[in-house]
Amino acid sequence: MRQRPLLTALLLAALCLTLAAQASAADRYALIVSGASGSKEVAENQQKWRLTLAKAMRTKEQIPLDHLIVLSDQPSDGSGENASGVPEMLATKENVEATFNRLTRSMKQDDVLLVVLIGHSTYDGVDAKFNLVGPDFEANDWQRLVSAVPGRVVFVNTTGASAPFMTRLSGPRRIVITATDNPAQRYDTIFPEFFSQAFDASDADLDKDGRVSVWEAFAYASAKVKLYYRQRGQLSVERPVLDDTGDGVGKEASELGPDGAVASRTFFDAGNDPVADANPALSELINRRNALENDFDELKRRREFMPAGDYEKQRDLLLIDISRISHQIRQQQSSSS
Repeated sequence: MRQRPLLTALLLAALCLTLAAQASAADRYALIVSGASGSKEVAENQQKWRLTLAKAMRTKEQIPLDHLIVLSDQPSDGSGENASGVPEMLATKENVEATFNRLTRSMKQDDVLLVVLIGHSTYDGVDAKFNLVGPDFEANDWQRLVSAVPGRVVFVNTTGASAPFMTRLSGPRRIVITATDNPAQRYDTIFPEFFSQAFDASDADLDKDGRVSVWEAFAYASAKVKLYYRQRGQLSVERPVLDDTGDGVGKEASELGPDGAVASRTFFDAGNDPVADANPALSELINRRNALENDFDELKRRREFMPAGDYEKQRDLLLIDISRISHQIRQQQSSSS
């Protein structure tokens, strides 16, 4: 029995190294909300960040234009040399509600939605709010809207007082990222600058598979934040964290733990693999691995209701199967290249 923790650690490490994109017919959506800026300098930064992210979602990730929604305090029609090409609406409570109502009607269970908040959040010890144009939205309002969406959700709050959003937004089939891990940190953050760049940054593609996962985008932005403060001889006041287990406890990119497995295989590109498309055997292997990965996610959600021995046995069997099939996939890909 002493070998079980070591075996599990090795299997988890192998899984994280071999997981790749899920090939599915799922649709991809993105909602970028750039809230009330409050000053010209902040408005310019927010505009730069949301345009960078929107452009990456449209051109690099190739999210359909009607699946890409941008709300801001200074909406444009998306035209102009440096614009993203995505029309914008005013970032009001009414428009946020209307957008989520539309998404709830349009999305299916296997679809995935990226929600990114850029701007300012506030926290008074009770209410955690994101500043919109007009009445603000409390974290529980975001939770209500997100919970109605039938698909999977990646919720990213890039603001200073974002930490309380972690516990309130975490849940099943959800990835939550906040720019800070402590409610006391309410200063403006640099995290949104780097997160907005990540999906179109070659050095964010850590495993060099030509794609940037949610985990890679988070790790890239986190590393850039640390470098930003170190180059200025300052202590970092930002500690970005991620939770994809639904327990409401986020971890930093450099920390060990179960968080990150789901995010590492969540992508917002189309996921087309011409080699797999031309190789039915490879395509079948990828589908089998995807099914096993879904079983693994479901097993983790049922963990607290299972005897410890049963959970560990099923977990290890799934990890072994996933690692074995991932090895077969790599062999197929090598022989096809």
